[in-house]
Amino acid sequence: MKALYWKEIRSFLGSVIGYIFIVIFLVFTGIMLWLVSGPSNLMEGEEADMIPFFNIAPYVLCVLIPAITMRMIAEERKTGTIELLFTRPITDFQIIAAKYLAGVTLLLISLLPTLIYYYSMVSLGADAFDENGVAKTVIDEGATFTSYLGLVLLGSSLIAIGIFSSSITSNQIVSFIVAMFLCWLFYDGFEQLGSFNLMGDFDIVFQYLGLWSHYASIKKGVIDTSDLIYFFGMIAIFLAATLTVVKSLKR
Repeated sequence: MKALYWKEIRSFLGSVIGYIFIVIFLVFTGIMLWLVSGPSNLMEGEEADMIPFFNIAPYVLCVLIPAITMRMIAEERKTGTIELLFTRPITDFQIIAAKYLAGVTLLLISLLPTLIYYYSMVSLGADAFDENGVAKTVIDEGATFTSYLGLVLLGSSLIAIGIFSSSITSNQIVSFIVAMFLCWLFYDGFEQLGSFNLMGDFDIVFQYLGLWSHYASIKKGVIDTSDLIYFFGMIAIFLAATLTVVKSLKR
């Protein structure tokens, strides 16, 4: 499993794929947070906080994560190397776990440079005053920490969705499209369906099924056990579904 994990890491960082993912993520969020005027601009906010970043990042990940997971199993199926993996002394679950952990590692590597945003806001907030001469609110470190945790859990769930999408086809483009749709559906789709008030009290069920409500809950600075169970449950469900698909390839 360790060998396969490092193979996946090298395939990301040994080619342009991983660097493109990291650069696009950092460049896009950086432009939106520092250059584009509007509610997402950190410099124009009334308080020193990272809320705009945590609002934008999930939408970027809903596009970029499908792009890095689309090849994980689909390419193995297309080239026939999946058959070679089946002959190695490694279980089907270990194959999936190695690929999944490699994706999570790339996500963490991508998020590390964004700590510069946090440092910048802390530095600016320490000496910043509004137009009335009143000191701006210093960044809430607790809420920032939980928001980062929520973003990691959200991204990890999207990676599980992406790997599942990659397992059901040998075409990387199809995998990308399916993964992007499922990522949008679970992050924003269920939340939108619940906001239409079509089923009365049952609308909250749609919202609870979506990633957004649980991510928004963690962003408030409170880590609720139910939210953690939801995220780990989502990851487990899609990895289990991937395992089922991989096992069916042996038949």
